[in-house]
Amino acid sequence: KIENRVQTYSTMRVFPSLLGAILLAKNHPSAAFSPRFILRGERSALKKSNQLIPFKRSSSSDLKVSMKDMTEKVLQNPKWPDAWPYTEEDFMRQDESDDSIFYESPRLVYHIDDFAVSALTKYYEENFKDGEDVLDICSSWVSHYPTDWKGGNVVGLGMNEFELSKNKQLSSYVVKDLNSDPFFPFEDSSFDKVTCVVSVDYLNKPKEVFKEIGRVLRPGGIAMLSMSNRCFPTKAFRIWLQTNDLEHIFIAGSFFHYSGLFDPPSCDDISPNPGRSDPLFVVKATKKA
Repeated sequence: KIENRVQTYSTMRVFPSLLGAILLAKNHPSAAFSPRFILRGERSALKKSNQLIPFKRSSSSDLKVSMKDMTEKVLQNPKWPDAWPYTEEDFMRQDESDDSIFYESPRLVYHIDDFAVSALTKYYEENFKDGEDVLDICSSWVSHYPTDWKGGNVVGLGMNEFELSKNKQLSSYVVKDLNSDPFFPFEDSSFDKVTCVVSVDYLNKPKEVFKEIGRVLRPGGIAMLSMSNRCFPTKAFRIWLQTNDLEHIFIAGSFFHYSGLFDPPSCDDISPNPGRSDPLFVVKATKKA
C-alpha cells in the first residue's frame, strides 16, 4: 500500500497527466495523457502493481496488440511540463557508493533473456546501415549488434575494461563513469547512432548525458535506448523504481525533450513474447537538423 502511494505521488508530481496513459488503447485514441479520461476502475488497476497489467486477458494475441498500442502511443501526444520537472532526490540511489566498486567485477552475462536479445539484434539489423559510426554508451562485453553488420567507427563507453575488451563488435572503447563525469570524450557530430541497452535507469545525471548524446550525434543521427523491466535496484535511480513500464517510456522520452536537441521522441515496442518473456521497448529520437 505504501509503495502504491509513493508511485502515484511520484507520477502525479512529475507528470500530472501521465496516469491517463492507460487509456491510450485503440478505443481511446484521442485521450493522450488527459486526466479527465481516467476512470476509477482503470486507475485502481494501474495502482495494483509496479508492472502495468492488462485489464482484459482474452488471448495472448489480444495482449500483444493492446500492450503495443499503449506503449507506442505514450509519446505520441505528451504533455511536457514547461521546465525540467525532476529534483535531485529523483536520481538518488539506494547505493550511493562509488560506482567503480560495484562494476569492478566483470559480468559476462546477458541482462535480458535470449528472446529479448534476439528481438533487439533484429531491430538493429532493420535500422543500422553499413558504414555508420556508432557509439554504445553503458557498453559491455556485447552490444547485440547484427553479426553481419559492417560498421564504421564503433566505440564502446562503459565502466569495466575487461568486459569492453571482450566486445568483438567495437573498434575501440573508453572506460568512463558517466555518473561522476557525464561528458563524452568525443568531438561534436562524431556518430550516426548512439545506443544504450537497458541502462538509462542507472544514469543519475540524465540532463547532462542527453545533451552529450545530442552533441556527439550528427544532424539527423538517431539515439536508441532499449529498456526492459530488469535492473540492479540498488543502482537504479529512485523515480525509476517508483514507476512502471509505461512511465519509464515517458520518463526516457522526457530526457530527449528537455535536452532541446532532438525532434519529438517515439517508442517502438519490440517485446517478443508479451507475458512470456522479457518486455523490450526502444525509445528513440533524431537529432535536429
